[in-house]
Amino acid sequence: MGVGSSSMTELANNDYLLRLAGKEPISDNDPFWNMLLSFSLPTPLSTAEARQLEDSTKPICKSLVENNPQTGNFCALIRVFLRRAGELKTSTQCENNVFVWQSYNALFIIRCLCKHFIEIMSEEKVLKHFTVTAAQKKAPGNSSESSAPLAETLIVSIIQLLLQIPVLNFTYLLHLEAINTLLVLLSVQMFVARAAYKSVLHDYLAEGKCAKAAPLLVRQLLYNFTTQEMCPASFDRAGGGSLLYGIASGVASGIWTILTLGIGGGGHPEDGIANTPALANQSLLLLLVLANHCGNDKDTRNPYREALISFVNIPETSTEAQIDASFNIKFASLYNAICGQLNNDSTILLLYILLHRNQHFKTFVLSRLNIEALVLPILQTLYHVADRSSHHIYMALIIILILSEDDAFSKSVHEIILKSVPWYTERTLHKVSLGGLLILVVIRTIQFNITRMRDKYLHTNCLAALANMSAHFHSLHQYVAQRIISLFELLCKKHSKFLELVTSPDPTVKHLQDYTQDLAILEEVIRMVLEIINSCLTSSLQHNPHLVYALLHKRHLFEQFRTHHTFQDIIQNIDTVITYFNSKMEQCPTRPSEPHEVLEVIELGARQWPRDRLKKFPELRFKYVEEEQPEEFFIPYVWSLVFQKSRLLWDPNSVQLFVPDTQ
Repeated sequence: MGVGSSSMTELANNDYLLRLAGKEPISDNDPFWNMLLSFSLPTPLSTAEARQLEDSTKPICKSLVENNPQTGNFCALIRVFLRRAGELKTSTQCENNVFVWQSYNALFIIRCLCKHFIEIMSEEKVLKHFTVTAAQKKAPGNSSESSAPLAETLIVSIIQLLLQIPVLNFTYLLHLEAINTLLVLLSVQMFVARAAYKSVLHDYLAEGKCAKAAPLLVRQLLYNFTTQEMCPASFDRAGGGSLLYGIASGVASGIWTILTLGIGGGGHPEDGIANTPALANQSLLLLLVLANHCGNDKDTRNPYREALISFVNIPETSTEAQIDASFNIKFASLYNAICGQLNNDSTILLLYILLHRNQHFKTFVLSRLNIEALVLPILQTLYHVADRSSHHIYMALIIILILSEDDAFSKSVHEIILKSVPWYTERTLHKVSLGGLLILVVIRTIQFNITRMRDKYLHTNCLAALANMSAHFHSLHQYVAQRIISLFELLCKKHSKFLELVTSPDPTVKHLQDYTQDLAILEEVIRMVLEIINSCLTSSLQHNPHLVYALLHKRHLFEQFRTHHTFQDIIQNIDTVITYFNSKMEQCPTRPSEPHEVLEVIELGARQWPRDRLKKFPELRFKYVEEEQPEEFFIPYVWSLVFQKSRLLWDPNSVQLFVPDTQ
């Protein structure tokens, strides 16, 4: 079959694959490998093609699982790859693409086989397939053995490939396959139920040569993400200076398909990788996997997380910052890449880690004059809450909460005026501040949660962010002020309903307990909303006439809480404001009836407002604190993202770490 291409349907009968999976040991110096690795393997470009590939190669994989413990041919294949990879740096510099092509083919086969192993057997049994057999040791011409475990040697070689081989047109797909292979090897975590799983393969990455290279690997993965380089869509087949430069035309025609991954001919464009930042996407997934893993021993260091939370900006001049820095990277480029990809929940998770853990990057972000480039996409994500996963929404809200902890941020968002917000469809917004839009979207999220999700944790994060910002509310748009009071009105109606249910003469015991618990949670939320309103009035009443207007218009809502022990103290302040401005209305020769007339009275009265009139309450300050066992949330979340977004077809029936979304 020579160097010709092999379709997916032909793979099950491919003579070379059958021999690889057969009962005969093959020396790693056998000419067989050159023939096997000269095929244009039909790499899948879509989910349907990936399924077809897996179905057609199952007999081959099954035979290899049965025979490899005796033949060791899988280990021989790895040694062949290690030899090719060892010569990649020199061959790339010389533009000798044969080694790139054969290294890619070898890595692709290794990745496919490893994925099959990991999905059907325990990690302990998987590692046995990396053990050199007696037959291989005796096979004539086999290369000498390294003292390190073969699986570890493979991982080290892949990392060296990523660090030493530049990302060029003809090496792009090799880098992509290297990252895919690492994801597959680490996916043993996905097939056990424990989030903090003690994995040998993960340990290889956390120790020894891999650990030493952790800062460089993290920097490379971040660089891949930052550059957002598109997967090459097509290549020049003509020769000179092109992808196929220096390769004989007969061979070139055979390798064309594999080097382009079939791009440009057939496939499913909507599900393929052509003209997408595939390397950036996979690099981000691998980075998240590496940074979030932890084993049973929580004291074991994670060198990838350490590198991710300590790198600094390239222009950084502080000597102290450089001492503890793992590496440096252009923060401006990383910031722009993150802002451009915030519709992706993988990017949201990266941003969360950086803001929560990397103080250098957090300081940089909070100093941005174009902070709207970051905040607007996050608000758009929250606005489409019904279309997002709960994890995605949580991460977006936590980021808003972390940002709101900074007073300068809370002030600056009210100074940025947006001409329009096209994606906000409930009402046309003209000249609303970024801070006003933030309030609108967070309130909308609360209302969605009240009617759909009823999640206390989500309420807490939303209200904490608004509370942190409340003292800095400034020049609130009329609609924003209305929505704040409308939220309070909605909560009042629900409170009356629950109160009626709790005091009903004949509720069942079970329902009574549920209603009582719901009522207690609701009263906590109402208290928080009142504290937010009070904080704004206490700090900047004169700058928010529309909020005062909304209070006067809905003043009847507060009457039911004047004698309620939970709200009595805070209601006194709001009552004082309502009474003061109501008296200003009554003092007018003709009581104002038109909105603009009422506003004029409010604005005049605000100038005369005595600042010490209201009772002082403690300043509202909330700080995000991570859960005691964050891995229980983050590790399943990260692997669910890999399952959904990696374009690697995983068997959902074998996954144990989380419930796969197969839609």
